[in-house]
Amino acid sequence: MEAVIAVFALLFVLFLVLGAYATVKVIGAAKRGVDRTIGEARRTVEDHALRARSFVQQGPAGEVAQLRLQLRTSMRATQDALRAGAPADESLKESVALFQRLSAHGHELDGELRRLESDPDRATLTQRLPDLRGRTARITESADALRWAVRDRAHRFAEDDLDSLSSQIDMEAGALRHWTKAEPQGTPTPWPEAPAADAAASQQTWPETPGSRPAEEPTRTAITPPGRRPTYPWQKKPRPESTT
Repeated sequence: MEAVIAVFALLFVLFLVLGAYATVKVIGAAKRGVDRTIGEARRTVEDHALRARSFVQQGPAGEVAQLRLQLRTSMRATQDALRAGAPADESLKESVALFQRLSAHGHELDGELRRLESDPDRATLTQRLPDLRGRTARITESADALRWAVRDRAHRFAEDDLDSLSSQIDMEAGALRHWTKAEPQGTPTPWPEAPAADAAASQQTWPETPGSRPAEEPTRTAITPPGRRPTYPWQKKPRPESTT
């Protein structure tokens, strides 16, 4: 009896542990989903604010906002392309590692641009704009090159797979419509040509034996035997000769 109680107690504890683990996992997944949603909403709001400031503000501040918007748009598009292609293509691991290194430079530049956007010293900001433009262009060009390479690779794989699939479908369609194929007509056998006259004359002939003739041809005699003479009514019967 004590053993049964111990088994039930162990099962109860096991169910409690499994329930707690499942609850933690669900809560963690929900928290990550909420954080992801909040992060995307924050980025969307910030991008709209940057776009508005790039149109409204004039001078260096508006150009800095435009540089930030250009940098963030390029980096986010490349990140999405790598995330979409990496699970299906193992060779993109190196590309992901390179993008992570590029992202570190991009985050550093974005933080610097955000600080300079609200800097009241417009003269210093104007002097630093050429360097900021160059750094932004280098990072965005690298990100764009990596993104388009990933897309071209995926497009090429899709084209190759589509070509192979189309060939297989054409073969299967032809096999299913086998009765529509015209059966090849056999070439008629040509008639043998007649032998030439000189060729027939030049062939060697052998003397025929009596048994080599056809059976249906009767053997002809040299002299035709005399036939029976017809008798007429006016002829007298021959009288027998007298023995006397």
